[in-house]
Amino acid sequence: MTQKPTILMLGCFDTKGEIFAFLRDCLLAQRAEVITVNVGVMGSTALFPIEVEANKVCETAGGNLEAIRGKNDRGHAMEVMGSGAAKILADLQKQKKFDGVIGMGGGSGTYVTLKSMQGLPLGMPKICISTLASKDLSDLVGVKDVLLMPSVVDVAALNSIIKPIIQQAAAAIVAMSGVVIPENSATSKRIAISMFGNTSACVDHCTQLLEAEGYEVMTFHANGLGGKAMESLVLEACFAGVLDITTTELADELCGGVCSAGPNRLEAAAQLGIPQVVVPGCMDMVNFGTMESVPEKYKNRQLYSWVPTVTLMRTNEDENKALGEILAKKLNQGLGPTAVLFPVKGLSQIDAAGNVFYNPESTQALSKSIQDNLKSEIPFVNLPFHINDQEFAKAAVEKLWEMMK
Repeated sequence: MTQKPTILMLGCFDTKGEIFAFLRDCLLAQRAEVITVNVGVMGSTALFPIEVEANKVCETAGGNLEAIRGKNDRGHAMEVMGSGAAKILADLQKQKKFDGVIGMGGGSGTYVTLKSMQGLPLGMPKICISTLASKDLSDLVGVKDVLLMPSVVDVAALNSIIKPIIQQAAAAIVAMSGVVIPENSATSKRIAISMFGNTSACVDHCTQLLEAEGYEVMTFHANGLGGKAMESLVLEACFAGVLDITTTELADELCGGVCSAGPNRLEAAAQLGIPQVVVPGCMDMVNFGTMESVPEKYKNRQLYSWVPTVTLMRTNEDENKALGEILAKKLNQGLGPTAVLFPVKGLSQIDAAGNVFYNPESTQALSKSIQDNLKSEIPFVNLPFHINDQEFAKAAVEKLWEMMK
C-alpha cells in the first residue's frame, strides 16, 4: 500500500468512548488516517478527536439534540441519528473523504451503523462489529456488502476476548481499503436479468445470446433480496439494459409471500429511463415456506411443494387481474424505452400444458389486465411460445437490443 487509507469510524462515543479509542488506536497502528463520527445522543468523549459531533448528525436529519434527549425515546433517537449519519456518510463519500467505514455496538449501535451504510456504494469496505452478528440482520443489512463480525462478548468494555476481535477488524478494514478496484467503464455492455428456478432455461439462453455479443450479464435470483439488489444497482446506473424475465416478486408482495422485494420493485429502470424488457415470469405463483407455514386463508388453494421448505401457490384470476394492473401502472411511469413480452403458452416451468400449474384462464386474465392498463406507447407483444422456449428467449434479447440501439 503506497498511500495511507482513510477509515471512517462511527459509533456511540457517549457510552463507549474507551472501546472506540482502542479501535482508533488499532487503525492508526495499521497506518490509516481516521475520521470519527459520533452518533451518541447523551454526550461525547475526550479520549480522541471527533470530526463530526452528535449535534451535527442530529441536525442533518432535521432534529435537535436537546429535544431528542428530552424525549427520552431510545428508538426514536437511533432512527434520527441513523438517518443523519447516513446523509453525512453519503456526502463525505461523494467527496472521496474516506476509503472504508467501520462501526460497532449492541442493538442500538448496530442499528445506527448499518443504517448509516445504506447510502454507500457496493465495493466500498464496510465492517460492523456487533453483538447481533449471528442473528438475522437481513432487514438492516439490506442489499449492501457489509461484513458482520460477532463481538462474542458485549461491546461495553475492553477485555481479553474483544480486544483481538477489534484488532483483527481494524486490520481487515485497512487491508480491504487498500484493494484497488479499477473503474469499470463498460456499463454500456452490462445487462441485468432476473431469474427463478422455474425460468432458468429462458434466462440461460438469454445469457448465452448476450455473452456471444460481448455483453456482461448479471443474474439476480427473484427471491426478494435478489430483486432489491437488482433495483439498487439499477439506481446506481450500473446497467445499460434490463431483462426482467422473472417478476414473481410482485405476486409475493400482493399476497404476502416470502419472496417480496417490497413495494418499489419494477420501478428503478423506469425511473432512470434505462431500456427494459419486462416478462411476467413466474407470476403464476406465490412463494411460501413449508406447507405448514402457508397462511390459513390459502390452505384450500392449489398448492405445490417445490421442495420441502418451499410451497408454491397458483395465482387465481382475481389476483392476476390485480397483478396486471400493478405491473402496468409501474411501467406507465417510465421515462425510457420499455416493452412487455407475454409467453402465451405458460409463465413458468410448471405452467405448461400437462403440468401442475397450467391454467390458461388465469394466465389470460393476467395478459388482458396488463393490456387494459398499459399505456399505448408501451409495446405489448403476445408470443406463441412458453417462457422457457428458446424462441421466446431470442425474441426477448432481440427486443432489448432494438431498444438499446
